[in-house]
Amino acid sequence: MFVFSAIERIVYGQPAAHALRAEAERLGAQRVFLVVSGTMNRTTDEIAKVRDELGRRYAGLFDRIPSHTPRDAVLGAAREARAAGADLIVTFGGGSVTDAGKMVQLCLQHDITDVDSFDAFRVVVNPDGTGTIPDFDAPMVRQIAIPTTLSAGEFHAEAGCTDNRSKVKHAYRHRLLVPRVIIFDPAPTVHTPLWVWLSTGLRAVDHATEGLCSQFSNPASDASSLHALRLLSHALPRVKRNPDDLEARLDCQLAAWLSVAGRQGGVKMGASHAIGHVLGGTCGVPHGYTSCVMLPHVLRYNRPANADRQRLVAEAMGHPGEDAADVIAAFVADLGLPGRLAEVGVEREQFAVIAANTMRESLLHVNPRKISRPEEVLEILDAAA
Repeated sequence: MFVFSAIERIVYGQPAAHALRAEAERLGAQRVFLVVSGTMNRTTDEIAKVRDELGRRYAGLFDRIPSHTPRDAVLGAAREARAAGADLIVTFGGGSVTDAGKMVQLCLQHDITDVDSFDAFRVVVNPDGTGTIPDFDAPMVRQIAIPTTLSAGEFHAEAGCTDNRSKVKHAYRHRLLVPRVIIFDPAPTVHTPLWVWLSTGLRAVDHATEGLCSQFSNPASDASSLHALRLLSHALPRVKRNPDDLEARLDCQLAAWLSVAGRQGGVKMGASHAIGHVLGGTCGVPHGYTSCVMLPHVLRYNRPANADRQRLVAEAMGHPGEDAADVIAAFVADLGLPGRLAEVGVEREQFAVIAANTMRESLLHVNPRKISRPEEVLEILDAAA
């Protein structure tokens, strides 16, 4: 079964501000509230362009979303959006900003005004893989996303939001949490730090790789994942060589889209994503770095279960007959990105907590090679140390 998402439009290759104005007009929005990257707002004129294009439709702005979308920052954004009478949320920034927009939608719909109230809406996963997904009313105030990284969270009907107190990142899921419109404009992304662009590009490689190697793969997801890997293996090195190459940047954006297209068909990621979520929420590792570090080691762990699928990954990346884990590890190194947990500040003393928290990640329990004990997660972490 292939269920199409609630995304209405994907606009690409147009100036973001112009495209946003056209979409706001189409949707009849009168009070557009922006949740944006603080760096983008303070050091470039990209957000000012958006404000100017919106004109009287502009209702306000919030630019204080830290990495991994902590609850208290979401509450601050929701408070200001509520006071502004927002009828449309626009996010302009990376994955944490995109997730913040989704969470603001949730807060506005359900009048969430304190950190404890988030608990009633989060996905609960038990260590054995069982759990619950709360059923709640869909948001009435929806979102347009203008992403400036390649983590592709804008395509998911799910948000990640970190509980500041426990340092655990929880998932929130509803079909209408996904943005109504996604706008890809490569021009503003030249302001994204190069390490962020390249590492979130590895996040897209991770999406495509775990999707292609998933036991739930389907013909449509295979096609999109393979083409995503082809594009990324060429476009990311081009951007590294010439950060002003907008054609290569747009190829990266389109590849990020393709890397997650299979999720609509029920494709599920695996242990690289599961461990990565915990490395982010618990240890503060940037989204992209989690994939740089974990993906090769998860592939090696999973090789007994899906060696045939892994061969497709290596072939799509231009290395037929080679080991996929080695191909991706070399690709990470060639881009100048970290490949070990020690390089991203994660120490062995943290492994036990990481393993225990990962057991509560739903994607761990659909990994191609079954993982049912924390010790098996520790085996992967030890390899990546």
